[in-house]
Parts: sequence; structure tokens; C-alpha cells
Amino acid sequence: MKGNPEILKVLNELLSDELTAIHQYMVEAEMCENWGYDKLHEALQKISIDEMHHAEWLIQRILFFEGQPTIQLGKLHIGATVPEMIHSVVTAESEAIEAYNKAIALAHQVADQGTVDLLIKILTMEEGHIDWAEAQRDQIEHMGLANYLSMQTEGAAQ
Repeated sequence: MKGNPEILKVLNELLSDELTAIHQYMVEAEMCENWGYDKLHEALQKISIDEMHHAEWLIQRILFFEGQPTIQLGKLHIGATVPEMIHSVVTAESEAIEAYNKAIALAHQVADQGTVDLLIKILTMEEGHIDWAEAQRDQIEHMGLANYLSMQTEGAAQ
């Protein structure tokens, strides 16, 4: 089925963003594992896997519309410290939420309910990611970085 050119363009832009996010979160997850912050490693790894699913679904939708997926990475914003990583998640997910809301509005405009449904599914997951990151940021602020990081190790209280 031939897709709307505007929708295809936006789906490819979102795909590029998702592919960038996968790499960013994967690198940061591995950095956390290297530092011994096992709980942060698992959380960031899960977000990276979520982003892989988003990319997969976007590719499937592009192909359904007989489009050509573009494989392009944006600039990675790898945090050098845990607070920088959390900040980069908040920033990236805020941008993603804005992009998905705009894409949903466009899909409504061209009466593409299938794309609306997919984008809402992804948007909801992105909102969960930012909620997690904001909770981490708040915990760092409330308990201090050292206490927060001590809770991220495998030996930390459950």
C-alpha cells in the first residue's frame, strides 16, 4: 500500500531518532555495568531494548507503506557520569515525546489511524522512560549522589 509521503518522511525521522537512542542507551548501560551499577545497567538496557522495538515497528510500518527505511544516526549524547546520563535520558525522551505528538497530529490530519495507533503505543512507552529518568533525578536530589549510587549496586537492599 502506498503511504502518504509526509507520513513516510516523519516515520523515517522517528526511526533515525530511535536508532540513535538505542546506541546511546546501550553505551550508557554498559558503562554502568562497568562501574558496578547493576540496577542502572538493567534499567538502561531495558530502555535500549524498548527503543529497538520502536525501531522495528517503525520499519514495519514504513515497509507496509512501500517506503524505504533510512538508516541514519543522530548525534549521541553519552553522559560521562550517572547524573549526566540521567539528564541525557530526560532530554532525549522529552524530544521524542514532542516528535511523537507532532507525528500523531499529522497522522490524524491525513486520516491514518493505523499510524496513529502505533505512534500512541510508542509515545506511551517514551513517557514511561522519562518518568523513570525523572524519578532517578529526584532520588539523586533527595538522597545525594553517593547514597543513590550505593543503591544501584547488586548488593544494595531490594
